[in-house]
Amino acid sequence: MIAAHLPALQVVVPLIAAPLIVLARRGALGWLLAMAASFASLAIALALFVQVQAGGLVSYAIGSWAPPWGIEYRVDSVSAFVLVLVSLLAAFGAPYAWRSIAAEVPADRHYLYYATFCLALAGLLGIAITGDAFNLFVFLEISSLATYVMIALGRDRRALFAAFQYLIVGTIGATFYVIGVGLLYLMTGTLNLADLAARIGEVQGTRPVLAALAFITVGICLKLALFPLHYWLPNAYSYAPSAVAAFLAGTATKVSIYVLLRFYFSVFGESAIFERLPMREIFLVLSVAAMFLASGAAVFQDNLKHMLAYSSIGQIGYITLGIALDNQSGLTGSIVHLFNHGVTKGSLFLLAGCIALRVGSVRFADLAGIGRTMPLTTFGMVIGGLSLIGVPTTAGFVTKWYLVLGGLDRGSWPIAFAPVLSSLIALWYVWRFVEIAYLRDAAPALARVREAPRSMLAPALALTALCVYFGLETSFTVGAASRAAELLLGGPR
Repeated sequence: MIAAHLPALQVVVPLIAAPLIVLARRGALGWLLAMAASFASLAIALALFVQVQAGGLVSYAIGSWAPPWGIEYRVDSVSAFVLVLVSLLAAFGAPYAWRSIAAEVPADRHYLYYATFCLALAGLLGIAITGDAFNLFVFLEISSLATYVMIALGRDRRALFAAFQYLIVGTIGATFYVIGVGLLYLMTGTLNLADLAARIGEVQGTRPVLAALAFITVGICLKLALFPLHYWLPNAYSYAPSAVAAFLAGTATKVSIYVLLRFYFSVFGESAIFERLPMREIFLVLSVAAMFLASGAAVFQDNLKHMLAYSSIGQIGYITLGIALDNQSGLTGSIVHLFNHGVTKGSLFLLAGCIALRVGSVRFADLAGIGRTMPLTTFGMVIGGLSLIGVPTTAGFVTKWYLVLGGLDRGSWPIAFAPVLSSLIALWYVWRFVEIAYLRDAAPALARVREAPRSMLAPALALTALCVYFGLETSFTVGAASRAAELLLGGPR
């Protein structure tokens, strides 16, 4: 009986946990409830993933109102993959947060963090599972509002400005999205995504539909921080509490990319996007610019979190490059990187939080010789950095392999070579950290520094281990991404 209601429970569990934490108003109880909600969400996501792989599409009508009249939760190969990513990172981040939040957030706000964490989790999972365009907007706002609060909770006063900056950009993005959805409803009379895909062919190419496409594209690209709409991201990731930065870096932009995939391939159809409009050329240019310019900016940062933030913008370029290639290999690489980069960047920000806890700073000037005093943390950073570069046996290599294949399938050597060349920039900024951590004399202030508590270090290193595991064992990631790509490429024409 419970198995039939798993789609609803995927969202309801963390959504109920949030007000319970507020009512309790106790940090310890809030942490336990957030832990329970996170692990329950992961178990549900894995169960739905297995169910979809075995039996195909899962459709759940909310309140027994059949779609398209009622709201539908719809789980297919694409959404199931994203659900696993979001809940996986939540499950790793929840135990880590106990010591990290205690150090970075005032004690009277701890319960607020755990409540907003559950709200953000519910919103992100809701975005991935809903089959209704307006319901997607509601979940988008739930996750965004919770995120703004989470960023602002830290002791660093710059976090408040970062949250306000994100609020302004996020509001503009959400407004653009809802205007686009309104135009689609005006032309088709439906908000159900599957029904929308069936009806949109009748009005394809009309000015309102083209305007809707433009509004939705800009709105989502603001949310996913596609270059040059990325300026909110570096401050948000750098000044938020470490547990918040790790969760957002691994999930928020990835879920926005999922929304872009869903509209481009499942609703509008790839022929309308890439054959009738110059979207391929636009995304190719912006993706390559992100891969080189944002990655180049990472090289010149003097702050570890800032470096990782600019690296994220560059890595988003790899994902959108795969979308622009519009073929099986390229789209598989894009979806694989959505998962692999989420795991990699989540682990790096968790490890950066370990350094921030013990050193009190993540400025490179203060980290000289840290490889000797925090060897496990530093080694984990190196492994994550190798995954960003795309070294064989790491998760990042799998992505770039498929992107190169996608470029070759497209018949373009320059595009195929771009991911390889941009990896040299990643090598540059990762080497900067290695040189500072291992090849410089240890700063006197680091003499008594030791590894972070096990409750923080264990989840961070376990997530880092997945960077290697998913580089060696690709049946889950590549298999799921390949099936998702096939489903998307078979969308409306």
